[in-house]
Amino acid sequence: MFTAGAVAILLAMPASAAPFRVIVTDMETPLVPNSVMELAEREGYFDRAGVEVEFVRVQQTPLAIAALRSGEGEMANVGVEALLQLRLQGVSDIRAVTSPNKALPYMIVASGLNTVPELAGKAFGIGRIGSVDHLLSVRVLAANGVNPATVELVPLGQPNVRAQALVAGRIAATTMSIGTFLSIPEADRLSVLVGVEDFYAAAPVVSKVNAVTTAVLEQRGEEVEAVIEALTLAARDFAADPSAWVAAMEKARPDVSHETLVKLGQAFAQSWSVNGGLEKAELDSTVDWLWETEDFAGKPRPAMESWVDFGPEDAVLSRIGVAEGQDRPSR
Repeated sequence: MFTAGAVAILLAMPASAAPFRVIVTDMETPLVPNSVMELAEREGYFDRAGVEVEFVRVQQTPLAIAALRSGEGEMANVGVEALLQLRLQGVSDIRAVTSPNKALPYMIVASGLNTVPELAGKAFGIGRIGSVDHLLSVRVLAANGVNPATVELVPLGQPNVRAQALVAGRIAATTMSIGTFLSIPEADRLSVLVGVEDFYAAAPVVSKVNAVTTAVLEQRGEEVEAVIEALTLAARDFAADPSAWVAAMEKARPDVSHETLVKLGQAFAQSWSVNGGLEKAELDSTVDWLWETEDFAGKPRPAMESWVDFGPEDAVLSRIGVAEGQDRPSR
């Protein structure tokens, strides 16, 4: 039981004394640049930025958004298309503030197939209808001459579940990150139909951002900036020295071989958000693409400032400077 004095102290503590909760949709540290969020915590970047971070784990973007809106966390890593759907539904109090992993290193992997056209009439595993991997995969298939309507889409959930289904022969192909692919023991039995570079070339869109509510921006804005600063500095270190990411990941994911992590570290060398990841030009292109899809076509296009706030990222960059890299800020 608390004494009267202890209760008085607790009541006097500011709200910001509570941990800053970040909602993520990975059940463990992922084998993609999004790992920067959890590695920033493990390697002390959040501590050095002066913010205590706690992770809240949920399954996929819809639950992440629900958790953010219900106050179960202060920041959530979510899909851009889901954030824009919310905006169209009248939700006006959520803003994207950074993107630690704006473009996932996706590839299309198959079992028993050698070319993309062979996917017509076959079962293709996706996370869910409307998920990031689903929307991007449809675009990539179309760019490679396959009518998505001729492919049987099978919702299976998380990437590791889709990988297991692929190896077991329940589906003919699926989209997964290069990290998931390299972690599959039976990877040598599978074929890569669309590699990472070709996948991004066919679908160069920002797939995920970290979002907060306007109330969090108002009440805990300094912590939002501290989180962005920690993620950005960690990304810069990993970009400058891929072996630093490998060393950190070996502690976070001892189940993954050193050789696999080295390959991933090299593959991610140009993928880190060394300036926070939010670029207006890329976001405009992403919205242009989404408004060509069935879910968005013909609907009013929201103003950028109604769902993105560049302020926190710009404040961080004004302190730590702009680094050379692929995500040069555009406003």
